Amino acid sequence: MPPAPPRPGQAAAAAQAASRFALAVDAMGGDGAPEAILDGVELAAERHPNARFLLIGDEARVGPALARRRRAAAACTLRHAPDVIGGEIKPTLALRMRNSSMRLAIDAVASGEAGGVVSAGNTGALMALAKIVVKTLPEIDRPALAAIGPSARGDVVLLDLGANVQCDTRNLVEFAVMGDAFARAVLGLTAPTIGLLNVGTEEMKGDERLRQAAEVLRESHIGPNFRGFVEGNDITAGTVDVIVTDGFTGNIALKTGEGALKLMRDLLRQVFTSSMPARLGYLLARPALDRLREWMDPRRYNGAILLGLNGVVVKSHGSADALGFAHAMDVAMDMVTHGFQDRIREGLARLSPAAAPPPIEPPRLASAGAGR
Repeated sequence: MPPAPPRPGQAAAAAQAASRFALAVDAMGGDGAPEAILDGVELAAERHPNARFLLIGDEARVGPALARRRRAAAACTLRHAPDVIGGEIKPTLALRMRNSSMRLAIDAVASGEAGGVVSAGNTGALMALAKIVVKTLPEIDRPALAAIGPSARGDVVLLDLGANVQCDTRNLVEFAVMGDAFARAVLGLTAPTIGLLNVGTEEMKGDERLRQAAEVLRESHIGPNFRGFVEGNDITAGTVDVIVTDGFTGNIALKTGEGALKLMRDLLRQVFTSSMPARLGYLLARPALDRLREWMDPRRYNGAILLGLNGVVVKSHGSADALGFAHAMDVAMDMVTHGFQDRIREGLARLSPAAAPPPIEPPRLASAGAGR
């Protein structure tokens, strides 16, 4: 017996899925746009040969440059955007620029035309547009900014990095669920371990928000992988796979880590150029130093991710080169391919509403931006 023909609604949904772009790319965002962006798309097209990208920017500038990149030209559809959101533009003004490359890229995600968006443009504008246009998942109180960093045991996920300076218990619990889903989708971990960043590992340490969040997580489906409180040194030690904190603390930890890596690179350069014996020592140690340089390469960790939205939104560093931007696209592709939003919904659905405590208001702090 032949199968029943699809209903009109099913046929329309299938056609929309087939024509959907994997990612929308803001071709005009970042210091080196559009050349650096297109070089990154060229690398991403090689890594993801079956993916289609919606490239949005000024046709007069992007079109000729795109034609010179064979793989990118084959993988991309170019859409004209007459305006660009510069780094100095405030989010309130960016919201009114409806024909900017960033806005049209985000619109493509909100409409379902693209699975995610990657931009190296203005951080504040991207966050504001994403929250208002793409909107937060109904189950999420606030989105969080996350990133991947190096540790002694491999990659570690840290969130929130500045999207929410003040957080309550509910926010921290939701961040843990989102961090768990992200580590599974992007890092490929089957059972990522999770810790709450605190001033000590003892159960009585920290404020009431942290203690209540820890209680909820211990009783949740995350409980078997929840390792309780962790300290700042646990970030680079790789004690856990996912570290959860508020945006104020997370942003300070992020900038401190970036500064420490830069200091290490500068000190190594000084040591190995200080004398002729030191230069000879560098030649002997070069293979090991090349491996260390690759491990510490910030381009490997490029891409801050706004979690908890109705679509995938990845912010590349504004000064990223081709390799760095391609890595940000890799992260976005992993999230789209592995159904990241569905993983978050499943995780939140498994939290018992009866176990959730009333919100505990955090101490009042001055506002601080994410500033990547």
